[in-house]
Amino acid sequence: MSDAKKNLLLFFERPTEPCFMQKGEDKAVFEIPEHYYPDKYKAVTTTIANRFGDDAGRTIPVRNIALPNLNLPMELPYNEQFSLFIPKHRTMAGKLIDIFMNMRDVEDLQSVCSFCQLRINPYMFNYCLSVAILHRPDTKGINIPTFAETFPDKFMDPKVFRKAREVSNVVTSGNRLPVTIPVNYTANDTEPEQRVAYFREDIGINLHHWHWHLVYPFDSADRSIVNKDRRGELFYYMHQQIIARYNMERLCNGLNRVARYMNFREPIAEGYFPKLDSQVASRAWPPRFADTTIRDLDRPVDQIRADVSQLETWRDRFIQAIESLSITLPNGRQVPIDEERGIDMLGNMMESSIISPNRQYYGDFHNMGHVFISYSHDPDHRHLEQFGVMGDSATAMRDPVFYRWHSYIDDLFALYKYKLSPYTDDKLDFAGIRVSSISLEGAAGSNTIGTFWELSTVELGRGLDFTPRGSVLARFTHLQHQEFNYVIEVNNTSGQGAMGTVRIFMAPTVNENGEPLAFDEQRRAMVELDKFTTGLRPGNNTIRHRSLDSSVTIPYERTFRDQSARPSDPGTPEAADFDFCGCGWPHHMLVAKGTPQGYPVVLFAMVSNWNEDRVEQDLVGSCNDAASYCGIRDRKYPDRRAMGFPFDRPAPHANTLSDFLRPNMAVQECSIRFTDTTRPRQQRRSNEASDLSTASSEITEKSVTPVPRAEPQAKPCGCPEYSPEEIAAKIKKPYYYTKCDHHNKHHNL
Repeated sequence: MSDAKKNLLLFFERPTEPCFMQKGEDKAVFEIPEHYYPDKYKAVTTTIANRFGDDAGRTIPVRNIALPNLNLPMELPYNEQFSLFIPKHRTMAGKLIDIFMNMRDVEDLQSVCSFCQLRINPYMFNYCLSVAILHRPDTKGINIPTFAETFPDKFMDPKVFRKAREVSNVVTSGNRLPVTIPVNYTANDTEPEQRVAYFREDIGINLHHWHWHLVYPFDSADRSIVNKDRRGELFYYMHQQIIARYNMERLCNGLNRVARYMNFREPIAEGYFPKLDSQVASRAWPPRFADTTIRDLDRPVDQIRADVSQLETWRDRFIQAIESLSITLPNGRQVPIDEERGIDMLGNMMESSIISPNRQYYGDFHNMGHVFISYSHDPDHRHLEQFGVMGDSATAMRDPVFYRWHSYIDDLFALYKYKLSPYTDDKLDFAGIRVSSISLEGAAGSNTIGTFWELSTVELGRGLDFTPRGSVLARFTHLQHQEFNYVIEVNNTSGQGAMGTVRIFMAPTVNENGEPLAFDEQRRAMVELDKFTTGLRPGNNTIRHRSLDSSVTIPYERTFRDQSARPSDPGTPEAADFDFCGCGWPHHMLVAKGTPQGYPVVLFAMVSNWNEDRVEQDLVGSCNDAASYCGIRDRKYPDRRAMGFPFDRPAPHANTLSDFLRPNMAVQECSIRFTDTTRPRQQRRSNEASDLSTASSEITEKSVTPVPRAEPQAKPCGCPEYSPEEIAAKIKKPYYYTKCDHHNKHHNL
C-alpha cells in the first residue's frame, strides 16, 4: 500500500485533533500549506509547525491544490451532531462525497482532506471519507477503522471516558489496565425493556447498522455509489431480520413481541434515556420521556418544516402503490410492481434516496419517521436541543422505539408480499434431492445451543482526543454462544452429482402465551442463520457445517478489528484474512439468549437447486462473509432467489410448518440454554477450539462431499471442466459462478 493511502487512515486517528498534530504510532505530521490553516491559527503557523514537527516520526508533505467549493458542506457547524436522516445533512454529505470522489488521485484526496479536517464537522467528515474510500477505485483495499474506535462516545457510558482519561494521564501506556463499561447502565430492572438492553445496546449490533448505511449511502452525483444491486430489497430484508431476531430475544425474556408504532397521533409508551455524551458537540444526548407524542416540526436551523400529516400521506401513497401493484413516476406514467423487481422498487421508495422512483410524490417516509421521533422532545427548537438517538444510524438501535417503527415498516412490506402468488412445488422442491434430517452437535449437547455472557475488550485510544498517546482498552460484557455444527443428511437419488444451496433458518415455536405459533406467524419469525453451497454425490451425503462459517455474520475480530494489527498490504496472502468489509451481523449475536430451562426453537434446513440460485459473476476480494445482509461490494447479490426464500411469501394452505415441508426440507426441535455466567474472551477461545474438535473432526472451511470422477474433460479453450464438487472446494463461497483458471472467460458447468 502506498504511503499516500496509508496516510488517509491517519485522518481517522483522534478525529477532533487538527491534522497538523502528531498522528499514529509513528507520530506522523501533515505539513499543510500555510493558507490551509483556519484563521484562528494563521498568526501562529510557524510556532505550530515547529511545535509538532520537531519530534515527528515522519512528516507528510501536503500538495497545494486548487481547492473546490466547500461552502455547502461547511454549513453544518463543527460542534453539532450529524444525521443521515435529516435531508439537509444528506445534501451536504452528498456534496462532500462527490468532492472526495472527484479528486484526480490519492495525493489530491489527501490534500483536500487535510483542509476539510480542520473545518468540516468531524462526524460528517468521517462518514464522507469512509464512503469515498469504499468506492474510489484507487482506495479499495483500504480498511477503514470501526466507528467505535474513532467515535466511541456513540456506543458507551461517558463515565468510561472520564476514567480512561484519568488512566491515560496517570499511567504509562504499557501498564494501563482496561476500563470497565458497566452492564445495564441506562435503566434498572424495574423497567421491563431493560431485559433486552443487552441486545439493543450491543456495540457490535449498532456498528453493523452504522456500517450498512455506510455501504449503502443515500445521495451522490455518481448514481453507481447509491444504485447497487437489489439495494431496496436489502433494506427491507436486513431490517426484517433485525425485527425477527429482536422478537425472539423478547420472547426469551418473557416479553411480548414488538407492538407496531402505526398510529402517529398516539403517545409512544416507552421512554429512553441513552446516557451518552457527544465528544464533538460537548453535550448529552437528549432523552425521550415515556408517553411522548411526535408533533409537527418547525426547526429552521435544520431546514426542517414538516407536519405529522405528511407521514400519513406518504404512508397512504405507499399502500396505494401496493394495492394497485403499480408506481406513479414523475411524468405520471404507471410502472407495474412485478415479482422480479417489485420489492426492490418498494425498498427504494421506503428508504428515500436519489434512486427512489418518485421521491417528490412518495416522500421520505422511513427517514422522516426517524426524524420526527428523534425531535419529539423539542420539535420547534425552542430549547436549542439536538436530535435524540433515533436520529443517528450509529445509535438508533439502542432505542426501543426503533423496533416498533421498523415493525410497522415491515408490516407495510408484508402487504406487498401477501399480494404475490404462493411458491409452487416446482419452486420449492429439488427433484431427486431428499433431506432426511438436520441436527446440531456441539459442546452444549445434541440439538442444544449454550449461551452465556462474555467479557471482551475494545480499543479506545484512537478516539480519545487531547490525551496522552497510547492504548486505552475498555472492557465490556456481551452475549455469546458456544459454537456448534449443523449435520444434514441428504439423499441424492438423481443418479448424478448435483450442486445444492443449503438454507438454514431458526424460529420460535410458541407465542407469548405458550401457544403454538401459526405457520404464517412462524414464517415471518424465521431468522436466517446460514446459506452455503455444497456438492451432492449420488446416494447418501452427510453435510457438516460450522456455525462459525455463517453467511450472515462476521467474527468478533472483524467487528472490532484493530488496524494497527494489519499483517501486510492489501491483496497479499498475509492480509487475506484481515481484509474485510465491516458490514455484517456480529457473530456473538448469531442466536438468541435462550432461557436457563432451554428455550424451544425449530431448526429448518432446505436444499435448493443451485442451477436456479446461482449468479454468474467472479468472486473478487474477501468482503463476502456476510453477504446475506450486506451483499457483495461491486457485485450482484449472490443468490437469484428472493431474500428470505422460501419464507418471504405466504403459504395459505399450510397451517403448520409440517404442512409446508417438501422432500428437500427438514426440521428439528432444538433448545437454547442460557447459563448466567461471565467468561473472559481469551479463556473461552482456547476452550472452544477443544470443544469443536471433540464435536467433529471432519469439519472443513466449507465442507463438501467429494465425488469420484474421471479425468476432467477439456473445454473448447483447452481448460479443464471442473465438477460441481471441485468448484465448491476451489472457492470460498461456492454459490458464486466460477472463472476459468487459464482464461479470463466464463464457462457453464
